Amino acid sequence: MDYSCSYGTNGLSKEKQISYGSTVALLSDKLQFPSFIRTIPSDYFLFYSIAQLVITFDWTWVGLISEDTDYGRSGSQTLMQQLVTSARCIAFSETIPATFSMTKIQNIVSVIKESSTKVIVIVASDLMVIPLMEELLQQNVTEKVWIATEGWAPTPMFLRKDLSNVLNLTIAFGVHKAEMPGFKTFLLNIHPSDSHNYIFVDSFWKEIFGCQWPHYNRSAEPYASYFNDSNICTGKETLSANGIEFFNGNDLRYEYNVYKAIYAVGYGLQNMLMCISEGIRINGSCGNISDFKAWQLHHHVKNVHFQTSAGEEMYFDVNGNPPPIYDIINCQLSYNEPPRYIEVGKYDATSSPGQEFSINESLILWSGGSSKVPKSVCSESCSTGYRKANMEGKPICCFLCIPCSEGEISNVSGSSECQKCQVDYWPNQRRDRCILKETEFLSYEELLGATLTITACISAILPLSVLVIFIKNHDTPVVKANNRELSYLLLLALILCFLSSLIFIGQPTTVGCIMQQAAFGIIFTFCIACVLAKTIMVVIAFKATKPGSSLRKWVGQKLPNTIILVCVTLQIVICVVWYSSARPYLEKNTTSYLNKIVIGCNEGSAPAFWGMLGYLGVLASISFVVAFLARKLPASFNEAQLITFSMIIFVCVWLAFIPAYLTTKGKFTVAVEIFAILTSSYGLLYCIFFPKCYIILLKPNKNKKHNLLAN
Repeated sequence: MDYSCSYGTNGLSKEKQISYGSTVALLSDKLQFPSFIRTIPSDYFLFYSIAQLVITFDWTWVGLISEDTDYGRSGSQTLMQQLVTSARCIAFSETIPATFSMTKIQNIVSVIKESSTKVIVIVASDLMVIPLMEELLQQNVTEKVWIATEGWAPTPMFLRKDLSNVLNLTIAFGVHKAEMPGFKTFLLNIHPSDSHNYIFVDSFWKEIFGCQWPHYNRSAEPYASYFNDSNICTGKETLSANGIEFFNGNDLRYEYNVYKAIYAVGYGLQNMLMCISEGIRINGSCGNISDFKAWQLHHHVKNVHFQTSAGEEMYFDVNGNPPPIYDIINCQLSYNEPPRYIEVGKYDATSSPGQEFSINESLILWSGGSSKVPKSVCSESCSTGYRKANMEGKPICCFLCIPCSEGEISNVSGSSECQKCQVDYWPNQRRDRCILKETEFLSYEELLGATLTITACISAILPLSVLVIFIKNHDTPVVKANNRELSYLLLLALILCFLSSLIFIGQPTTVGCIMQQAAFGIIFTFCIACVLAKTIMVVIAFKATKPGSSLRKWVGQKLPNTIILVCVTLQIVICVVWYSSARPYLEKNTTSYLNKIVIGCNEGSAPAFWGMLGYLGVLASISFVVAFLARKLPASFNEAQLITFSMIIFVCVWLAFIPAYLTTKGKFTVAVEIFAILTSSYGLLYCIFFPKCYIILLKPNKNKKHNLLAN
């Protein structure tokens, strides 16, 4: 707003001015307006306090309407900056033209109706707001929260009962008011007929009674074409009948600023008189009280510091502004009751830091008398488990809510980003909390682990049973003909092979991981070495039967024992080199599954692990080749065919193991290795020993020396 009085004639920038209504922030610039002071705060503080109100009620989607004047343009720009800085968005920004245009008013109403915002700030004077409110009433636009600047609320416009539904949700920022002793009594006693010396009485009468004196000309006022006054005052109107209602709708806030301005000039004159009487010089002269310069009085006015009759401190800062204090008023309107203007808060820049803005939300009545604060958002706040995603071409307050990605949570509503869970944690189903991941390993308690455990134990009993049968029948031709001692060693090795699978079941430990692969590799090497020794001994035994054969010296236990020892020693060397460089270790695998931690053993060195298996493959291949070449030996010595089939099964199982091992994850990788151990062990047991047990147990008549020689 722009109301001021002056006491100099040197142009706008040099004219000595004291304003009671000019709020434009630019006037605080002392380079452009060195002689301007005012008793009303600068707009900067007003719009800062409006931004604080918007933040307090968590409104993020706000409409803005301003008048096409310096006050409106400067104010709307300042407010936009304040709101954007506070992460609020402008739903729309419309301008009320300085010259009345019903088309423009209707366009603004259309924008309001189409917008989803519930909160609209209006930076304008009451004369420009009235046509807008009347058009909103005409189009039945209600349930909007209006934030009013001091230019249009509270004013007598709020006394109009027809506008009560439109204006009911208004929160006004009014300049601070205080009691002016005797002023209301003075107003109640004035009348245009006997107040010719008061130049504002005619317009005052028009505002109170809605009538116009014949000699009153308002054509120079803004929107004069809209206010077509046809009622002529009769002169019989009296304020005594309407005074209470008038003072309900007008708290005399501007009048209080005029009051302070006049007192500031008065105290300035008093200070100048004291200067003269005490002989104090200002730039060489105090001035003559009957003939002084404007700058001499201005110096004293801008340095006044006094208390008003209400006890309020009044002074001007270096920019010529008074202490910025605003009252926050909730306009509670009803068609059937007089308006109520409840002071619900205050902005006082003189308060302690952080205490400048205060509001009592419980005093505010919203739609239908409710105490629930209405929402004004472009997009509803994202619930927990979701995050905001900006919409292309839309303000940041308009967004989509998308679920947090795998492994992330959002435990606060309205989050812009989701947070990753720690390595050992995983989001719950709602993705609003991280929970400890399940641990996975091949357990004895689960079906798969229990099945493999039972199978391994039962399987170990089979070679043990065969060993008992062989020991009980150790003097029979079937047992003696196939290198009895090597058979015992091989059966012992098969028992260990079946039992070695058990160290892969259960929760892995550091010691268990170190033992697993080495034990498996050495035991299986021992087993295959026994098979290789048996195969070689079959060939040597046949060759040694020929007269003069030099192989007779190799017949006996020395050669097979040496073969077994050398083969096992080489595997031990491989394991020692492996464990020296990168031994297996306990690993918590968090990458194979998103929601599980796979507890398992890492080989430490993959090349070393595959090297160990490769060595087993080499031994099995040698055994297969030797047995295959010896397959046509006489049947009485021929264990080679059985060994050939057993090696075919062994090699096929472990070749199939390679892709299965590489493509499975978690506990199933362990299960694949156990399955390969059991299957290959069964292949050796079945092919080599079951035919012999068949003869011993079911065909004892064939377990005779002459029967074997006959074959």
